[in-house]
Amino acid sequence: MPFAHKVAIAAVPALTLLATPAAAEIVGETVTYEVDGETYEGYYARNTALGDEQPTVLIVHDWDGLGDYERRRAQMLAEQGYAAFAADLYGQGVRPDTLDGKKRESGALYQDREAMRARLQGALDQIDALEGASDDDVVAIGYCFGGSAVLELARSGAELDGFVSFHGGLGTPEGQDYADVQGPLLILHGTQDSVSGLDAVADLAGRLDDAGADYRVELYGGARHAFTVWASQERYHPQADLRSWAALQDFLARELK
Repeated sequence: MPFAHKVAIAAVPALTLLATPAAAEIVGETVTYEVDGETYEGYYARNTALGDEQPTVLIVHDWDGLGDYERRRAQMLAEQGYAAFAADLYGQGVRPDTLDGKKRESGALYQDREAMRARLQGALDQIDALEGASDDDVVAIGYCFGGSAVLELARSGAELDGFVSFHGGLGTPEGQDYADVQGPLLILHGTQDSVSGLDAVADLAGRLDDAGADYRVELYGGARHAFTVWASQERYHPQADLRSWAALQDFLARELK
């Protein structure tokens, strides 16, 4: 069955994560790289036992910058047999820890889409230099602000194997569309998301339909914005977190293996 134009509303029991490959040798390292003369600091995780040319997942962080959350997600993906590179869209040492700082850093990129695209492309370019990673087999995923950035990457025409948004901002900037999208999209979203509500989901679906895009939307009943963020007592939704992670695993297995 083709991977296209499906909507599933989920309120399901938690799923057990896939088992770690036997004798896995998971290593993680900080990676510094440059984009337009500025230094950025990402994080790279992989299973060294799996050799070279591992299918690769690019992770784009939330509005607080690359931190422990993205590093742990990278390790989880490495445990599943993927090379995982968590990008840095803010710059080395720029990790805002106040509400105003998060709004300032994310807002600057929302206002300058060309800069956002340049930093995303710079992270993709870095994959070629990562030992064990394949720059020919790449899916980009992102959380919240990162989900919005991944949709920006899709609209830019980046030739990737897929794009996944976890509770991302779903709005489309004026003058943009999905006519140039090169890979399938997976949108994982909560029905109670206050940042991009169900009207935004419907608008995005209409735009993707107009573009003839290959996409799937999964809606998680009762889940709020940032439903995968473990540290949030108010927003974390364990069933939606595990169900969306399982949906990602299915997507990666289909598109990268």
